[in-house]
Amino acid sequence: MILFGTAVNALLIMIGSIIGRFLGNMPEKMKNTTLSIIGLAVALLGIQMGLESNNFIILIISLVVGAVIGEWIDLDSLFNRFGKWVESKITKNKESNSNIAEGFITASLIFVIGSMGIIGALDSGLRNDHDVLITKGIIDGFTSIILTSTLGMGVLLSAFPVFFYQGFIAVFSGLIRKYIPEEALNLFIQEMTATGGVMILAIGLNIAGLTKIRVANLLPGIVVVAVMIAILFPFQ
Repeated sequence: MILFGTAVNALLIMIGSIIGRFLGNMPEKMKNTTLSIIGLAVALLGIQMGLESNNFIILIISLVVGAVIGEWIDLDSLFNRFGKWVESKITKNKESNSNIAEGFITASLIFVIGSMGIIGALDSGLRNDHDVLITKGIIDGFTSIILTSTLGMGVLLSAFPVFFYQGFIAVFSGLIRKYIPEEALNLFIQEMTATGGVMILAIGLNIAGLTKIRVANLLPGIVVVAVMIAILFPFQ
């Protein structure tokens, strides 16, 4: 089932939001420790995925070229500016539902924007492997507990854009299988998984507070993988 990982991710956000509603404000030490452990677990998943590569040249070129493109476009800043723009629109609204809107938008930006959702959805669609999205769901679930304890139940509504966004990517990527030779697709999946694994490793280290890597700027690396496979496959 292509949408299994996406459905689990959305469901865990809802469960986390409900738990957060009743927990209230969590102690700061508990928040920090929980996020650190989650970050280390995600880093381990990234290492496991990164080791799947059989062609280190494709891996390193994709990451370096993707990083150069991402830094040039500065995707990280674009995402941040979009978030600030949304926040500015919300703060102008002083109506009673502003807390719900703030929780919804803030959580949606955190859960939707990022390489882990894209990579996980591609994994679900191309390999029917939902490990990344389930792991993301666990992270999002714990994060939604923290967010709901401070921003309210609007966080729960963010499960819907997460489901539709990741579901669209998963379904679309599943259709690709019909038009690309199986050997080329398998090679792409293998190297895409490894390249995405390095990005997930970076996400885990960021969550643990060990690094501040702008992971969003690495996302073009996935496109570079596809281009390199298209160029090199006829010579395989």
